[in-house]
This record gives sequence, structure tokens and C-alpha cells, in this order.
Amino acid sequence: MADDARMTPPALQAHLAAELQRIRDADLYRVRRVIDGGHGAQIRVNGQTCINFCSNDYLGLASDPRLAEAARAALAHGTGSGASALISGYNREHQRLEETLADFLGVPRVLLFSTGWAANLGVLRGLLGRDDTIVADELNHASLIDGGRLSGARYERVPHRDAAAFGDVLSRLTPHASRLTLVVTDSVFSMDGDVAPLPELAALSARRGAALMVDDAHGFGVLGPTGRGALEACAAHADIRTGTLGKAAGAAGAFVAGDEDLIEYLVQRARSFVFSTAQPPAVAAAARRGVEILRDEPEHRQQLFDNIRRFRDGAAALDIPLGDSQTPIQPLVLGDAARALAVSQRLFEQGYWVAAIRPPTVPRGTSRLRITLTTAHRPEQIDALLEALAHAWRTD
Repeated sequence: MADDARMTPPALQAHLAAELQRIRDADLYRVRRVIDGGHGAQIRVNGQTCINFCSNDYLGLASDPRLAEAARAALAHGTGSGASALISGYNREHQRLEETLADFLGVPRVLLFSTGWAANLGVLRGLLGRDDTIVADELNHASLIDGGRLSGARYERVPHRDAAAFGDVLSRLTPHASRLTLVVTDSVFSMDGDVAPLPELAALSARRGAALMVDDAHGFGVLGPTGRGALEACAAHADIRTGTLGKAAGAAGAFVAGDEDLIEYLVQRARSFVFSTAQPPAVAAAARRGVEILRDEPEHRQQLFDNIRRFRDGAAALDIPLGDSQTPIQPLVLGDAARALAVSQRLFEQGYWVAAIRPPTVPRGTSRLRITLTTAHRPEQIDALLEALAHAWRTD
């Protein structure tokens, strides 16, 4: 290690040191915290037991023993898949998960990816080229932004959740049979918890001959009468839907859902699928069990929304100014990065883990606590967090 360090060019060393110091000076330095054991509502972080209020495990399935048992059964046959899906890595567990997802979502086919990032990049880079256009919400997830820009397509950035602005951009574009216009949006925005105007975007896209792509990572398993996601909740249609299996489904991985031709095209041309080792079969088995549970046991979603209402009602009673979100993501915008860090640390010292979210994840001046509710939180834990939060954010 010491020899490697001495081989680093002085110019690179100086650059890295200066940039790291700049990040520290701006209160934007990030560190990883180590979790011992499981990732449920109560966790052990850096040796301290605390209640986790910043997880995306919305239905509490990441610590459900039924998912672990499904993974254990698949592990009897080994660990890794050993190759990409197009070589020898496509296991029966992957096929079963794709079929379960397609049936649940009511779509012809689903294609698995290792991560949500890989799914979004695979779609955007696979479909778009320099003659095409992407019309995207300005607060889309970084994977959608990077995928769109890396595709080489013309990139039209639209103000957040502004359906009229989407319409204005689409009206200026000249339809062309050989060029693709793709409207792209998150369903639930990960840092604000608000929901895209999906019915309006679907109608605009259809009227203007554009395709609509929706990243439903934070809606899948949570929203809609049966948990199918934000599109079900608002009775809208998207031509391309992506989602993840590491949030409400309690496991890991991601998927793209659509018609036969879309999925078959991505099998041929999505580089992040073609050139990636397939996820371990045991992970696919756990994810399938998670999807089955969220499909068959609606009481988990009911408890989740009971918890959301309890938290929001309690915050209103204490004059805690939350963002306008009816989803599990409840932001408390504090503005300054240093203040967000200080409030987060104060809560941690009292046994509550709520991460401080700072630029570049959110725009400058909007640093915040991103509080997330899950099915696994008990009423007394929510009430205790509210009491601690009311004191921490006012006295900082």
C-alpha cells in the first residue's frame, strides 16, 4: 500500500487533497456508517443502537424471515451466477422473478437488471441517440440524468412537476417518424416525496407522439390499490416503466417492464444488461418472495400509510414544517448544509438515525433531513421521533 501511494503523481495528489478539503469546508463531506446485523427499523450503527428513519425499506420486508428463507433455499445451489444473462448467468430464479413481476404488473414482459441505475442507463442509452430528444423533469434521479446525457440525445430540462412546461417543449418539437422523443420522469421524487403529474404527462405524450418513461422506484409496492405503483394509483399508462427491488420488495435488483418488442430490444442493446454479471440467484429468490408478500398482504401498505398519517398529524401539531408529501418520504428542509448535519447528529445522539441530505443530491440551499416511514415503525417510535425532532430543529 505504501509503495502504491508513493507512485501517485504529485499533481494528482495535490488535486485530490485540494478537492477533499473543499468538500469538507463546504460541509459536504460524506462518510459511511457501519451497520451490524440486520437492516430493520431498529439497527446498530457504528456501535450504537438506534431507530432507523432514513431507510427505503418501506414495507419492512428487508428483515422479513420469509425472504431470508427463500434466499437460503436458493443458496443450496451456490452463490454467484458466474456470467452475464446472455452467456450462462440466467438462472431459473431470474426467470421466475421476471414472470412474477410481469404477472403482478399486468405487462407482457419484464427484464431484470442488477441495479436501478443499470436499468435506467440501459434503457436510455439503448433507445436514444443524437437525433433523438429527451424531455426530463429537472429533479429526476441522477441515473435518469446521466443516462439521458450519455445517450447523446438532445436534452430538454423541464421545471419540476410542471406539466404545462412539458407541453410547451413537446409543442416545439417537430414529429419525425425516424426520431424518438422520450418524456422521462420519476414517479415519486426521492428527496421530496412528491408525485409527478403522470396522467397529464401520459396525455401530452400520446398527443404529441412521444413515448413516456416512468421510474417507479419509490412507488412500486407502495402506491396504488394493489401496490402496483404510482401508475396504478393515478390510472395512467407509461410505455416504459422501471422499478427497483431493494425498497418495498426488501431485496435488491431492478427491472424494466413493457411490451415484447421493448424488452427484446433491451436484451439485444442495453449495455448495462448485456455486459453485466447476472445478480445472484438467491437475491432473485428473495426478491420474488418479497413481491409475493407485497402482492398478497395489503395490510403492510395499510400500516405504512397509518404511520405516515400519524407522523404528519404529529408534525402539524408541533408546527414542524414538513414538505408537501403524502408518501413515505417526508422532507424537513433546513437550508444550510451545516445546520442539516448538526440536527442529524443531535437526533443520532438521542437514538434516531435520520440522514442529512446535502448538495449535490439536492439543490444548494435546500439541505434537509429526509425522514422515511416504514411499516415496521411502531406508534411510540414515531411519537418519540417527533418530540426529539421538535426540539432538535428549533434549538440548532
